[in-house]
Amino acid sequence: MSGGDAHRHNLLEPPPTQLPDDPAVTMLTAGSPASDVAAAHPSSSLAWAELAEDALAGGRPVEGYAYARVGYHRGLDALRRAGWRGAGPVPWAHVPNQGFLRALAALSRAAGMIGETDEQERCLQFLRDCSMEAVAELDM
Repeated sequence: MSGGDAHRHNLLEPPPTQLPDDPAVTMLTAGSPASDVAAAHPSSSLAWAELAEDALAGGRPVEGYAYARVGYHRGLDALRRAGWRGAGPVPWAHVPNQGFLRALAALSRAAGMIGETDEQERCLQFLRDCSMEAVAELDM
């Protein structure tokens, strides 16, 4: 193998998907409530993930599940628009991907809290398939 071959993409694995910048980040960083941000940017997985995480931390797992489910589906839509074909890495290191990954993790947690263990494991496996770095960062 020549020196340049080591950096070649594995053609059997889909390339990493990188979502575009999320305009909700600016509002969230400025301290706007996640509910206001989700209303202003309903396609933002990050806004929904924050709502889900807050609900789960507050002991409201059904509410957290609903928020996480919305963030997850909004993220799937964005991934498909970005060229994702149902498999392949979604790197945590690419900051715009983190909203989707956080929503997916919250969905797994919420599913476990309401006793939906098949969904909990399915979402956790999906998170592993997308980004092991996200699994580590989100303590899954």
